[in-house]
Amino acid sequence: MRRTVLVTGAGGAGRTTVAAATALAAADQGHRTLLLSADPAADAGTAHVPGLRCARVDSGARFRSAVLALQERCGAALDLLGARPLDDDELVEPPGARAVAVLHALHDAHAGAGEPWDVLVADLPPVPDAVHLLALPEQLSRSLRRLLPPERQAARALRPLLAQLAGVPMPAEWLYDAAGRAETALAAAERVLRAPGTSAHLVLAAEPGAPRLLGETRAGLALHGVPLGGVTVNRLLPARSPDPYVRRLGAAQRAAADAVRVAAGGLPVRELPWLPEPPRTADGLRALEVCEPPLTGPAPGAVIEDRRAEDGMLAWRLPLPGAVKEHTALVRRGDEVVVTVGPHRRALPLDGALARCAVAGARLADGELTVRFRPDPALWPAGG
Repeated sequence: MRRTVLVTGAGGAGRTTVAAATALAAADQGHRTLLLSADPAADAGTAHVPGLRCARVDSGARFRSAVLALQERCGAALDLLGARPLDDDELVEPPGARAVAVLHALHDAHAGAGEPWDVLVADLPPVPDAVHLLALPEQLSRSLRRLLPPERQAARALRPLLAQLAGVPMPAEWLYDAAGRAETALAAAERVLRAPGTSAHLVLAAEPGAPRLLGETRAGLALHGVPLGGVTVNRLLPARSPDPYVRRLGAAQRAAADAVRVAAGGLPVRELPWLPEPPRTADGLRALEVCEPPLTGPAPGAVIEDRRAEDGMLAWRLPLPGAVKEHTALVRRGDEVVVTVGPHRRALPLDGALARCAVAGARLADGELTVRFRPDPALWPAGG
């Protein structure tokens, strides 16, 4: 099974270095390895390692190419409006373009573009931006379905007749085609993120807030169906030093690292030492002694438990390791349940049986959200 490791972490914690060291470890074990990063320093020292290929994600070039292609497709409409097309040299990528470009590169790699690989390591933005990025395909796909429902697209052959009957203009054919292409691309990107063998790796600095960030990120990843395979606590100072300030700082880091191990709840946690500057050679990366990424199973999803015989309820259970009750919220909207965990949110569709029930209560305990549903007699089939 191919493995995809999504490396993220706190800003400035050394994500790019850990991603490069992880990719190098996989290549040293004989795996054909691909390292994806938008950071120019990601391929430092790894460019000529056998079995390892580093692909630089050029977000600016991808953005300009996408805008120019869109202008070409909409050329007739722009001419009617009297618009003057933009040139390549005046296009500047907007904020967030780099993260989206990494997502596109992930999709292209899984679609077979370029050389074959066994292990793919992706250097993602810091959290929570990385978790929001992983949620983007599903969220955009949901928005498209709301704006252009499949039943409306299926009826586009009747568009002229419907326009006459309704007395209002109907969406143009190109809009349906664009929505269809976008839906296909988003579904493909979502399959990459939910694929077996895909997991995340979190890089943290040894700071007091590290355990909280670990719990928040782990819960957000679980909410979006991406398992967290391990944690790296980076840039730890030596335990002993003749300098009293360094000793105090090292003791504080050690306390934070120990708290991370407790918060990890059994996840693999590795520690890397503080270095004056990031390693610039393959030997420098190897000196960190980072192991190749383990194969991680898929994140467990929501399950339904039938308790009608005991208490007349159905229980909807969603694993959310690391979630905190005070920062977790639940809202029922039609046939969906909107779950919020810290800064992360996801709208989850309800099974057909649960859609005919009313929410009777919810609780978060031991890393699992349980929502109780009471069948609605007006909607539930007799004798069901």
